[in-house]
Amino acid sequence: MLTPVLLLLAGLVPSAAPAAGRAECSSVSSAILGRSVNFCALLPPSYNQNNTRRFPVLYFLHGLGQDERALIDSGGWALVEDLQRRGAIGEFLIVTPAAGTSFYINSRDGRQRYEDFFLRELIPAIDRRYRTAASPGFRGISGVSMGGYGALRFAFKYPHMFNAVSAHSAALVEQPPSALRQAPRLGFLEEAFGSPPDSAYWLKMNPFTLVRESKSLGSLKIYFDCGTEDDFGFDRGNRALDKLLASRGAHHEFHMYPGGHGWRYIAQHLPASLDFHSRAFALKEKRSSAAE
Repeated sequence: MLTPVLLLLAGLVPSAAPAAGRAECSSVSSAILGRSVNFCALLPPSYNQNNTRRFPVLYFLHGLGQDERALIDSGGWALVEDLQRRGAIGEFLIVTPAAGTSFYINSRDGRQRYEDFFLRELIPAIDRRYRTAASPGFRGISGVSMGGYGALRFAFKYPHMFNAVSAHSAALVEQPPSALRQAPRLGFLEEAFGSPPDSAYWLKMNPFTLVRESKSLGSLKIYFDCGTEDDFGFDRGNRALDKLLASRGAHHEFHMYPGGHGWRYIAQHLPASLDFHSRAFALKEKRSSAAE
């Protein structure tokens, strides 16, 4: 039986011959984490047609309770393929690493240094393994929910490493929740923020804190959106981030759309963020020359 999001995508994606792109799932051995980390690389149709061409890469971070296959299994990869096939977006790699409940940060206890792994091991490994245009101008980052939190954190903390960031329904809470220390109710936070979760560490890791402490976000391009009926109340956090960025004079694109929290909402608005990154990579106007 088709899931609701697949039914939705069936209505969005016209039937046509499949593109030549492919999804390749593998793993990276991490000395920092002491284990292997799974990832999937979604390769565009032209990847195997010209073995000298290099492509931009978009890191797409999954939400809580998902893994590296979230974009594939949701039907999102079919949507990406259709957009590329129709020329609605340019061709770039999409890399989806597994992150568990790490929130894409170095954990409070120092045992799970996911941020260090991502920057020091994953990105270099992807650049070695695939024909990426291995420079910040051709590297973007995106995510949903917990992954939106992670994408914004990475981009705000390391704006020199990414040319653009996008997020859908980012898990943004400006101040530590009043129930933060009520474990096990919020036990899913313990891997990242301590047991019980540490409010001070929460604030230190918060994207809001990074924006307030940043002297400049440079030329970083920023897009994010959220549903007006977000099931977790993240619409309030997203609105607050919009106001904070505006107060800092940071150019950004922000939208509130009707909808809740989940893949039904993401499927409706994923094309907008993919178009945003395609334009940031300068692929819409010069699709074949930007990264060659």
